Amino acid sequence: MTIRTRFAPSPTGYLHVGGARTALFNWLFARKHGGVFVLRVEDTDEARNTEEARQAIFDGMHWLGLDWDEGPQVGGNFGPYYQSQRGEIYDRWFAKLVAAGRVYEDGGAWRFRFDRKPVTMHDLVCGEVTIDYRDESNTPDMVVKRSDGSYVFHFVNVVDDLEMEITHVIRGEDHLMNTPKHLQLIEAFGAKPPQYAHIPLILNPDGSKMSKRDAGAAVSDYPRQGFLPGAVVNFIALLGWNPKTEQEIFTLTELVERFSLEQVNRSPGRFDLEKCKWVNQQHMIGMSVDDFAAAAKPMVEAAGLTIPANFTEVIQAVKDKVRLFSEVPAALDFLLNDDFSYEDEAIEKVRTNATATALFGALADAFKDIPEWSADAAKAALTTTAQAAGAKPGQLMFPLRVALSGRGHGPDLGDMLNLLGQNRCVTRIRQLMSMI
Repeated sequence: MTIRTRFAPSPTGYLHVGGARTALFNWLFARKHGGVFVLRVEDTDEARNTEEARQAIFDGMHWLGLDWDEGPQVGGNFGPYYQSQRGEIYDRWFAKLVAAGRVYEDGGAWRFRFDRKPVTMHDLVCGEVTIDYRDESNTPDMVVKRSDGSYVFHFVNVVDDLEMEITHVIRGEDHLMNTPKHLQLIEAFGAKPPQYAHIPLILNPDGSKMSKRDAGAAVSDYPRQGFLPGAVVNFIALLGWNPKTEQEIFTLTELVERFSLEQVNRSPGRFDLEKCKWVNQQHMIGMSVDDFAAAAKPMVEAAGLTIPANFTEVIQAVKDKVRLFSEVPAALDFLLNDDFSYEDEAIEKVRTNATATALFGALADAFKDIPEWSADAAKAALTTTAQAAGAKPGQLMFPLRVALSGRGHGPDLGDMLNLLGQNRCVTRIRQLMSMI
């Protein structure tokens, strides 16, 4: 049997991180088992569907690297893959219910007549769940066709899964209570149901349900903020799936190899944007300098900074200091421009450093007199200057960092000395002297 999974979003807004995780779990399961991953667009809500939202779903999936084997832009043997184009198919399946006497008209709408018995489903994540349909007051017969002739979600969802021969339905836990309804429909059609796996909800750090307005909810925001797609996939995979090891950083290939529904948690996943940034940083650290530079270049240019000939060397200095590519311009602007800002807190710290205020002039002169400039020669000059005044070299390290970069943290001091060169270092020390 060929494993067939599907992701069936509604194009009524951007691709939500919860939807992306549903797509990812379906994609991973299909890839793990050499199966087929189907993208199906549930676009019957004409009032809310937009072409922009549809494209946002496609773009988000492409960016994450979640390619589909069947669906829009690809085709396949079970199309159309837009629900709005499947009306004749739904009519044909509805006729089966009419012929079987399982639907009746009620005020212009059509209701499906439930079989009044307990229905038990065996969920691959949630275990055994039973809904008792014997009490009609709690489980009234469900509308499957509205008075305007349109079909409801429960009906078209089931028909599409059967028509497309979906073997595993992996979806959010909010659909768990819908599944017994779907099983009743499938039984009425005389068909074999797919296996179901309902994955836990995603909550905010405070335990509230994650909404579309919360930070990190929109997949489209991630590329703009400078996240790597592989890092985002890594992070959302851990929202509800536990590899049962200490490993947290995975490539897409490793996720495919390791993924299983048995390791999906029952408890909700907690979304933590700071953790996502940390995961992104780990992926960035693993990149080659050339790849990192190529990925950072567009954001550096967008910030109005000129790319120098030694850009790769400049990037090397800040590569392990940032979590997002959007942080790169601010991390290296002082290496590319002499017009940079100073952190007030760092300046104030230098002002209170009596050693720095007393020796900065001598340090600038010592730097200027170095015959062959290098970071090692500069550090030796700093040590000599400090010791000649009875001070410790460490007392000049932080002030020198602030002079060269305007901030208290950043690249290695040696990298800054090498990249800035002798004249710029001397000029910046004297500039800071005039400020303190």
